[in-house]
Amino acid sequence: MKAELLYEGKAKKVYRAADEEGKLVLSYKNDATALNGKKKESFTGKGRLNNEISSLVFSYLKKKGIASHFIKKLNDKEQLVYETNIIPLEVVVRNMATGSITKRLGFTEKTPFQPPLVELFYKNDELDDPLINDDHALRLSDISQDELQVIKKDALMINTVLQEMFQTINLILVDFKLEFGRLPDGTIVLSDEISPDTCRLWDRHTQVKMDKDVFRQGIGDLLDVYEEILNRLEATS
Repeated sequence: MKAELLYEGKAKKVYRAADEEGKLVLSYKNDATALNGKKKESFTGKGRLNNEISSLVFSYLKKKGIASHFIKKLNDKEQLVYETNIIPLEVVVRNMATGSITKRLGFTEKTPFQPPLVELFYKNDELDDPLINDDHALRLSDISQDELQVIKKDALMINTVLQEMFQTINLILVDFKLEFGRLPDGTIVLSDEISPDTCRLWDRHTQVKMDKDVFRQGIGDLLDVYEEILNRLEATS
């Protein structure tokens, strides 16, 4: 199903799809990284969990009318997607204060953001993905002002849908990161992945963290947490 390797990132390998023009195969790795790659460890089975979870989330978004690069899950660790030219911006939506924003701006932990807060980061590992403003985003990417506003609007819409989805499995969507890419015709669609690697999720009843923070902070078993999220999602799908 897959041809030559095009790119290897921290969490995935990207292959050209064999005999399928304009399509790619994403292969999820078992590696977990944090602190912009400064902390790294491999967990047997993590790639499967991220692939399964991300596939279920993208399928749910599709049912809600949200376009993305996702086509289908191929096997335990791989999914077929449309090829997109990734826009070098990370769009972070925050529903509650935690993590870097508490250090940068002094927000008290768990301060709710209503309406949700949208932040932009420049996707550049060498610069540690710095926080940027709209003017920076327009100069660092090929998007227009109108497209940037559409991306922000879409991110908030996705936030609403994901909040509803996670609420059904007793999880709070604290914050999350999105990436967008261009299809060959120029259309901008949601890309990359949506998983506990890219979302902060807390149990609604206990407030226990159920995402990559358990690895980042050394406070739990990453595989057990991801397996629990997958089990909850599968029980409602």
